[in-house]
Amino acid sequence: MTGPPLLEVDDAVVLDLKQKLLDPSTTLPEKYRILFSLRNVNGAAAHEALELALKDESALFRHDVAFCLGQRQDARAVEVLTNILRNNKEHPMVRHEAGEALGAIGTEDCLVPLREHLNDNVLEVAETCQLALQRIEWLQSHPDATNEESPYYSVDPTPALPTSTPTEELRAMLLDEKNRMFDRYSALFALRNKGGKDAVSALGAVFGARSALLKHEVAYVMGQMQDPQAVEFLTHVLKDSAEHAMVRHEAAEALGAIADSVTVTLLRDFAKDPEPIVAHSCEVALDVLEFEQSGQLEYADKGAGRNDNVEAPARRPICPCRG
Repeated sequence: MTGPPLLEVDDAVVLDLKQKLLDPSTTLPEKYRILFSLRNVNGAAAHEALELALKDESALFRHDVAFCLGQRQDARAVEVLTNILRNNKEHPMVRHEAGEALGAIGTEDCLVPLREHLNDNVLEVAETCQLALQRIEWLQSHPDATNEESPYYSVDPTPALPTSTPTEELRAMLLDEKNRMFDRYSALFALRNKGGKDAVSALGAVFGARSALLKHEVAYVMGQMQDPQAVEFLTHVLKDSAEHAMVRHEAAEALGAIADSVTVTLLRDFAKDPEPIVAHSCEVALDVLEFEQSGQLEYADKGAGRNDNVEAPARRPICPCRG
């Protein structure tokens, strides 16, 4: 269960990206293009640039940097991710992503910080650490596990159940509040892998659930699926100011992935949302859409494109890469 292989890129290109990343005049969408360039680059220089990016003022951006560190599955990131998880002054969404990233890396050194926060005061952080620890334990008991069942290349928080499992059975497992979150996630990813109207309907029913963590993951996989049938669900979530910001943020990015005239108008409206995480998500999603409509193949920094080997990552923003 690993993501796509990291690429070998000249250190001079990485240094150029790092300088742009740290330049105060670089806009948030430009930072995302740089992040997506660095995410798949191997080596210490790229790793150092990503660690520096964790100091950015945007909580949304910091949480995506933490996500990318996890997707790289580089053990060098364990220390900085552990520090983020332990920092109660950090935004909960960033701490959640650090916990998920530790689960994706999955080394022995990840176990202690995850166990420390199994009962964290922030529910989303606690649930994330529980999932991450269970993922590591599952992989230890299934050493031959692969990502072959999935049509995507992301390192998921849990394995997917087989797509041969009946959709109604997966739906029931996903919606049962008594089930372990690990099992509900496994059903969630099976529904994603199956796809189709019934799977989208089952996933959309989750937005009535209690867990913000589960709802945000559903919005995320709807973006991966890019199924127009999800637009109604996602629109309702984005418009609900009482919904958790991490759920609305994922809904915004998913709408950007589906991308039609209605969703574009909606994203423009909510790019002015008073919640910065939501507003910034819409801003970045619109930038991704503009980039795609220009006919370019990859949402990444043009400077990195000189190498012709820097590709978009397996996650946020969803449009070019989920996958």
